[in-house]
Amino acid sequence: MPNGSLCPDCGSSELVEDSHYSQSQLVCSDCGCVVTEGVLTTTFSDEGNLREVTYSRSTGENEQVSRSQQRGHYWSKTDCKRTVINLAYLRRVRDLCRILKLPLTFEDTAISYYQKAYQLSGIRAARLQKKEVLVGCCVLITCRQHNWPLTMGTICTLLYADLDLFSGTYMQLVKLLGLDVPSLCLADLVKSYCSSFKLFQASPSMPAKYVEDKDKMLSRTLLLVELANETWLVTGRHPLPVITAATFLAWQSLRPADRLTCSLAQFCKLANVDLPYPAASRLQELLAVLLQMASQLAWLQVLKLDKRSVVKHIGDLLQHRHMLVRMAFRDGAAEVDTKPQQQGQGQQEEVGDGPFDLPKGKRPASPALLLPLHAEAPKRTQTMPPASVVTGDENISDSEIEQYLRTPQEVRDFERAQAASQAAVSAPNPP
Repeated sequence: MPNGSLCPDCGSSELVEDSHYSQSQLVCSDCGCVVTEGVLTTTFSDEGNLREVTYSRSTGENEQVSRSQQRGHYWSKTDCKRTVINLAYLRRVRDLCRILKLPLTFEDTAISYYQKAYQLSGIRAARLQKKEVLVGCCVLITCRQHNWPLTMGTICTLLYADLDLFSGTYMQLVKLLGLDVPSLCLADLVKSYCSSFKLFQASPSMPAKYVEDKDKMLSRTLLLVELANETWLVTGRHPLPVITAATFLAWQSLRPADRLTCSLAQFCKLANVDLPYPAASRLQELLAVLLQMASQLAWLQVLKLDKRSVVKHIGDLLQHRHMLVRMAFRDGAAEVDTKPQQQGQGQQEEVGDGPFDLPKGKRPASPALLLPLHAEAPKRTQTMPPASVVTGDENISDSEIEQYLRTPQEVRDFERAQAASQAAVSAPNPP
């Protein structure tokens, strides 16, 4: 002990520091007397004289400590000042990275982003809920930059955070830090998400007819997700419901005889995954696209397929996917174009001699993807008649005046007024 301090009970100089819970105590090793207890902040001289220093007299009296900093602070005795270090959220960043089993380099990057973000005035003055969400935003940005398949919904589930608050904080953080964050790779997300399905090994709870080869199921799921992306089913939507619906269809189509009776909810229960709420709607949309593609194949037109039986032919539809999508788009575009032509005003265009019978000066449109499901026929523009300018000085015909007369008295008054007017006009002017 510095300055030769002695125990006040036995006079021994064998004083040692004993860590009791979160507070450091000075204890005599001979008699066990607690010399100092609960000392949070001391200076070097006060420590030598065994005197406690209250918080009101410490160097941190005039410092403003936020709630987020108070949740994870410790007290430093260096340079005779109390140093408050924000450790709670940094620890949560590390914990979140370890729960997700991310590499150590990801932890360092996420921590550096959090430290930079916490220095910004817009983040430091934010509410506590926003600072808690900031932990997940830093981890998500790190995963996106390293092309690690992780969704915003997964982090919101782990942090019990609101999705709207998380997305707003995420966009604000990317803008304030000026980061270049690439978009999520859909193929990597499909591989990562499908690997969590418990469908690839037989078990007492998994019948043999439901077990499927992982590679076959993954390859067909990727094709279905690409089809959904080409037909505007993924744009602007959460990807997990679409992937869940595509995985279910791929699993059914590989052995339809044994699996058509299994519903989407039963499939998710067998695979030990949560059923996203919009997955049923995405499933119906995918089936509608498959039916539209099946109507373009001659050998499937005679079968009169429905949403249940079209699953048996998913392999053939995916094999000719590009051609069928273009054919479906051509038919859909033709239906949309015929409506304004039927409602047109009969205007004739000069037709060229090309093989597509296009108007002169125009070239064939390049092949495009299937129109969005919400696309409708363009509305007909209404031609407004020219507005008539009324000044009040226009001549009124007799027939127009007569239709406003209602009683015989009004007719007689009008005749007398008209006769008086004519007499006044025909009478000569007095000299």
